[in-house]
Amino acid sequence: MSLDDSPAAPERSPAPPAPTVAAVDLGSNSFHLIVAHIDDGHMRITDRLKEMVRLGEGLTPEKDLDPEVAERALACLERFGQRLRSMPPGSVRAVGTNTLRQVREDSDFFERAEQALGHSIDVIAGREEARLIYLGVAHGLAAGAERRLVVDIGGGSTEIIIGMGFTPRLRESLHMGCVSMTQRYFADGRTGARAMDSAELAGALEVRPVRELFRKAGWQAAVGSSGTIRSIAAVLAAEGWCENGISAEGLKRLRDAIVARGSLEALDFKGLSAERRPVFAGGVAVLRAVFETLGIAHMQVSDYALREGLIYEMIGRHRQADVRERTVATLARQFQIDQAQAARVRTTALMLHRQLATTWGPCDPAQLLVLGWAARLHEIGLMVAHSQYQKHGAYLLRNADLPGFTRHEQQLLAALVLGHRRKFPQQEFQSLPKELREPGRRLCVLLRLAVLMHRGRSPDSKPDPSARAEDNRLILRFPEGWLAHHPLTRLEFEQEAERLAAAGIGLVFE
Repeated sequence: MSLDDSPAAPERSPAPPAPTVAAVDLGSNSFHLIVAHIDDGHMRITDRLKEMVRLGEGLTPEKDLDPEVAERALACLERFGQRLRSMPPGSVRAVGTNTLRQVREDSDFFERAEQALGHSIDVIAGREEARLIYLGVAHGLAAGAERRLVVDIGGGSTEIIIGMGFTPRLRESLHMGCVSMTQRYFADGRTGARAMDSAELAGALEVRPVRELFRKAGWQAAVGSSGTIRSIAAVLAAEGWCENGISAEGLKRLRDAIVARGSLEALDFKGLSAERRPVFAGGVAVLRAVFETLGIAHMQVSDYALREGLIYEMIGRHRQADVRERTVATLARQFQIDQAQAARVRTTALMLHRQLATTWGPCDPAQLLVLGWAARLHEIGLMVAHSQYQKHGAYLLRNADLPGFTRHEQQLLAALVLGHRRKFPQQEFQSLPKELREPGRRLCVLLRLAVLMHRGRSPDSKPDPSARAEDNRLILRFPEGWLAHHPLTRLEFEQEAERLAAAGIGLVFE
């Protein structure tokens, strides 16, 4: 399912961004922090921090982090946190990539990491990482109409993207990176021909399923980003093997030189830093596989990557260009959702929230956006089957590629759609991160009530009941006599009160 090309009218945006924002990239090899000043939509970087954490080395078979590696990562985040703690919520975006995608969600590392950093951390899917990488790279290049192939080699994954201008058209995330390739083929420290051949073959096999798709896309220029690719370009330039960027011939010479050196410790190339040396051979093997498989002759190198993409994404969200809006609009169109009905449900759900906000307290604006999107998509499962369509809808939203959405946003969206009718899915909300469980339950109740009020699908306006909350109980007051004249609606509210009572939520209507 491709959701990258469709325009959409944006919903109301949050408050304007702070003039100073920050992005944190928690990669499998290194952690990066950039701080930037925003002026009329343009970014000026004012600070950069980077530490080699090698998070990917610490992933255990049980999908947890080795304590020593976890402590190394937390110490780095504490240092980053000293720089970021004074920045207000919403001005910092921190994302985890390949290794953190694999760590168990119930691991205590995430909570400790957020405490150390002082800001929330989003884990993003591989194809979402690819989209953000392309956004960063595109902003770092001169404007042009050519179709570009972008390659980014991380510690645990490699993203390949084809796009034009600022729009990605094809995005893939491959399960190979400089750390994982080194662990698999150069773990003993030797870089002989057999190990290098095996690494390159494994890389080619990883690219093979998408090889023809990317070859036939007709790209005119190849661009590389990430520390691995910049290090390779630096070595080629310092050794005199390629003056500008990375050529296939220069990369082949580097590969042969690594084999000739025979070990990781002996990789004494000019331009290669000591901290990059332990994973350099794995990175070269990955890039060689991509060059050979996709037929790349030359690659230019970008200084921008994921973290710059995060900054421009933050700018876009506050300038009425939130890609999540486009994703929701595309889904609504592709699954032929009754958008007039969805709009009625959304309006009522948000109206109820405004009335209850004084009792419940302020809601995270991001969570309120998810409520609006859930209202617009709550009938997405009808395209599969009417029976149990809330389950079909939740499955689609839980497993689809949703550009712009973090993993937790996608989980909350799916939970709300699953819970908008029939039995209240207690377990679904218990499986959410701790900070989303109670807000998620409350938002789900609002969505359920809004759907119920518009069960007749009539365009005629309904009486807006007043709503208030007392302890764990919701009280709805309709205009006098209205429920008596609408016995079917009254019966539906009685049935809903029984369903919510089973979930420990009281509902009173009068």
